[in-house]
Amino acid sequence: MSFNLDDVNIGGQLKVGTGIVPAIKEGANKINGSMFAEGPIVFGGPTEFSDNKATLMVGRTKNIDKDCKPADRSLFVRGNTFLQGDDGTPYAVNQTGNSLITGNDQTPNALKISGGQSVDTLFVDGDVFVTGSVDCLSKGRLEARHAEADGKPKPFDIPHPSRDNYRLRYACIEGPEVGVYIRGRVNNQKVIVLPSYWKNLVHEDSITVQLQPIGAHQDIIIKRWDDEKIYLQSRGGMPINCFYHVYAERKDINPLIVEYQGDNCFDYPDPNYKPGAENPIYNDPEFAGPPNTITR
Repeated sequence: MSFNLDDVNIGGQLKVGTGIVPAIKEGANKINGSMFAEGPIVFGGPTEFSDNKATLMVGRTKNIDKDCKPADRSLFVRGNTFLQGDDGTPYAVNQTGNSLITGNDQTPNALKISGGQSVDTLFVDGDVFVTGSVDCLSKGRLEARHAEADGKPKPFDIPHPSRDNYRLRYACIEGPEVGVYIRGRVNNQKVIVLPSYWKNLVHEDSITVQLQPIGAHQDIIIKRWDDEKIYLQSRGGMPINCFYHVYAERKDINPLIVEYQGDNCFDYPDPNYKPGAENPIYNDPEFAGPPNTITR
C-alpha cells in the first residue's frame, strides 16, 4: 500500500523500517523532530546510483520544480564532522576529485594525520608542491640517500659539457672545518683586499694564503694580515704578479666537533646539528670553541 501526499508535517518522529533506536529514544522520551531510516537511502536524483552503494547515498539534485535551483554541491555540512571507519572497505574515506582545506587558529595544524599499524601514515602517488616550510625526518629511499651522503663523498653528477653520451662527476672537498675561500690575481699591487664581510664571517687567526707567481720568480712573502687585507712583499720591491687563494674558517657558527663517540650522526654532541632539531642555534654558546685551524 502506498500514499501520495502533497505535504507532510511530522511533529514527533519519523521512522522508516523496524527496530528500537536508542539514539532518538522511544515512547514518552522520544526526541521530537528526530528520524530513523533503516536504509538504504537515496537523496538527489532517483537514478544517480545504479545499485546499493551505501546506507546513505547522496547524489545531485534533479528536482525539476521551477522554484528549485539545483546547488553546486551534493552535500554541505555546517558544523564539525566525525568519521569512524569499521574496516568494511580498505579506506574509511575514498575520494575522487580535488580537496580544499582551510584551517583556523583553534589548533596548530590545519590537517593532522595519525597512522595506525601501516608502514606509511601518508602515501602520495604523484608530485608534492609545498610553498611553506617542511619539518620532518626521513625514511625509505630518502633516508637511504641521506645515509649514503653521510658516509660517502658528496658528488655532483651532470651531463658532460663537451662529450656526447658521457657524464661528468665531481665531488666536494672535505676537511675538519667549515671553511670559506676566495681566489684571484694580484698584478702590480702589494695587498690582497678581502671581502668587507669577512671581518664578521671568519676567524682572523684561521686565515691561510697560497701564492703562485706568474712569469718569473718573485720571492713573494706575506708580511702580515688581518681580517681586511693580506700584505705582500717581493724581492727587491719588484712588481708582484701572482695568483692567490685565501682560506679561513667561519666564526658565525660553532666549529665542527671532528671526533665524537657514537654509532651514527644522531649521536653528534651538538644537538643543534641533529636531523630534525627544532629552532637550532648554530652559534649556541654552550658548544662554542676555538677554530679547528689556528694560524697565529
